[in-house]
Amino acid sequence: MAKHESSTLDVPATGAVPRHVAVIMDGNGRWAKKRFLPRVAGHKRGVEAVRDAVRACAGAGVEYLTLFAFSSENWRRPADEVSFLMQLFVRALEQEVARLHENGIRLKIVGDLSAFEPRLTRLITDAEKLTADNDGLTLTIAANYGGRWDILQAVNRLCAADPSKAGRYTEEDLAPWLAMSYAPEPDLFIRTGGEQRVSNFLLWHLAYTELYFTDTLWPDFGDAELRRAFEFYCTRERRFGRTSEQVAGRDDAEPTPRRIASDAAGR
Repeated sequence: MAKHESSTLDVPATGAVPRHVAVIMDGNGRWAKKRFLPRVAGHKRGVEAVRDAVRACAGAGVEYLTLFAFSSENWRRPADEVSFLMQLFVRALEQEVARLHENGIRLKIVGDLSAFEPRLTRLITDAEKLTADNDGLTLTIAANYGGRWDILQAVNRLCAADPSKAGRYTEEDLAPWLAMSYAPEPDLFIRTGGEQRVSNFLLWHLAYTELYFTDTLWPDFGDAELRRAFEFYCTRERRFGRTSEQVAGRDDAEPTPRRIASDAAGR
């Protein structure tokens, strides 16, 4: 399947390890509150959890990791918290990009970057340019991102690029204009912190993604929790509109996660 094709039109190959993992990192503020700390302390600890997740996913063979860092709705938070999050973003780019580059990780930032200060946008541009040719894990940070914004901006760009086809656009026409057209659709979505909703994240892309929710707060989400999420993923029969019988009849060269888990258990 080409990277920008849709799982509603094609059946992607699947494996025991998800190719693309998308995460809503929820619970930083509650983690801090439980420890009688200011919310910003939770956000600081959350950055450490990001570092751990990147390392673990790269080591497990995940090709794409997408993290929802700041939604288009998060501007509604208290002004001092928003200001701190922007400063934290700047510091993270200043301190982490060189390490990512040394480890062959490609960094992408998606979202409406026009709302950010020039210093932050320069750091984003420089980070993406530095890591552009890396062929390891692709780490995407969704910042000032919203699923509806993504679809709307893609439609607007498509209409501007090819107005003569208005009224006859297809999924294939729209897909290249989405913010994450460079990545396959997520195989596994993880949300920490106990909430069970997608909160305007990757609305187009999650059509056939396996959804995993955990009560664990993001700062506590470590290797063991990631393994549990992957174990959950391996129990899923990914049918993509087909029947179980059709899935069972697939060529052995393209085993489903359930078959892989069953085969491994029988060894």
